[in-house]
Amino acid sequence: MKVQRDGRSFTVEVTADGDGLVSHAGSALLGQVADKSGLTKALSRGLVGMRRRAGGHDPGRVLRDLAVTLASGGEALTDLGAVREQAPLFGAVASDSTAYRLIDQIASEPELQEAIRSARAEARAQVWSFGIAPERLTIDLDATLIASHSDKEGAAGNFKGGFGFHPMLAYFDESSEAASGELRPGNAGANTAADQIAVSEAALGQVPTSLVAEIEILLRVDSAGASHELLDWAREGRIRFTVGYGLSESVREAILKLPESAWQAALEQDGSRRANGEVAEITGRLELSGWPDGSRVIVRRERPHPGAQLSFSDADGHRFQAILTDQPGAEIAVIERRHRARARVEDQIRDAKDTGLAK
Repeated sequence: MKVQRDGRSFTVEVTADGDGLVSHAGSALLGQVADKSGLTKALSRGLVGMRRRAGGHDPGRVLRDLAVTLASGGEALTDLGAVREQAPLFGAVASDSTAYRLIDQIASEPELQEAIRSARAEARAQVWSFGIAPERLTIDLDATLIASHSDKEGAAGNFKGGFGFHPMLAYFDESSEAASGELRPGNAGANTAADQIAVSEAALGQVPTSLVAEIEILLRVDSAGASHELLDWAREGRIRFTVGYGLSESVREAILKLPESAWQAALEQDGSRRANGEVAEITGRLELSGWPDGSRVIVRRERPHPGAQLSFSDADGHRFQAILTDQPGAEIAVIERRHRARARVEDQIRDAKDTGLAK
């Protein structure tokens, strides 16, 4: 192959049979991040009782290698072989049978699962101690469907007619980190408050204890989070909330009674004025006594894109959305913008599916 540089031609030889060539070189970075952050060592300490003999494989390293396999596109335990074949990058890698025994034991012993959660929290605390701990923390909750093409344990039919799982997941928005999750059957509800609370509590367990009392924590959920049980739990834990709120008849009536002067421009995520969108508060026009004290309802209206069909809740050519929140302050456009940033969790879940969650 000939190429030109600075007007001069020279030949470049491309070969695939040189010494020291490896595949999956990029995947090695994942393992190195786990090692450098202290995650691998924390896992090894937490699972030390699983090591059957002194010369046996370190369970922390086995879990690390399994995670790398998934993120690299692995779909079955036998795909661990792709990592095993790259000894210069990953060192000694456990056999499929050893990895299977590890997974089987962890799945059957809750205390080992707790050890893994503790190891993750320990590594996160170490990384955040380098000066990257968020000054405020937003916990995004969302449920997502994962298809199963075989009759896997715990899989079930879902509301869309598919078959598989419906895990509840929590992410830290400011640091773009997966915080916690609960694997559930496909027929589990998206608005099951008990599951939302359990996953939220697990997410809080991933926050360094010293920070929990120091920073503002915001729980952000779509309309599936508008339940008294979840929001009462948040209030009891001194956690702020912002959740989607249904467009009931009373909400729609309150919106239609607003004077035009009540509306103000919505904001883009960079703080600039949004070309299409306005916000207003209707708290004083609703009965909210059943919700935690200080609850507010903020609505946004916008013109749908050309060709979009309006629904029964739309009026005067506008489409409306509402949120229920207990965040204080007069800048309702900022509060509404903060809730709209919840869309980022969908990207995070999509990335997680691409790197192992959907396998």
